[in-house]
Amino acid sequence: MQKLRLVAGLLGFTGVALGAFGAHALRESLANRGMTSAWETAVLYQLVHSVAIYAATGLGANSLKAGYAWALGIVLFSGSLFALALGGPGWLGPVTPLGGIALLAGWALALRSAVTKVPTP
Repeated sequence: MQKLRLVAGLLGFTGVALGAFGAHALRESLANRGMTSAWETAVLYQLVHSVAIYAATGLGANSLKAGYAWALGIVLFSGSLFALALGGPGWLGPVTPLGGIALLAGWALALRSAVTKVPTP
């Protein structure tokens, strides 16, 4: 649980930093490539799922699995979009939907956790 909180904090921190970096230092470069929207989407998904990961650390086992799925999804989805926005290789394009699948899997696990009866102490 503590490791997952560390992951959430790191992803949240870097999400804010990458958002600021894209808005300021990379503004012109991203605009010239037509990739501003891709960068903003990557930052949004990273930040939203960082909060979800952190919230999942206080819930049951399925929620922890959801947190790990979201972490993987952030790396694949947002990571590939960041790389593509910076002119990375085209083979990264198919990685983005794999990240989306991992994010969806995380939400499916969160739903499963919500409907699974948890014994009350």
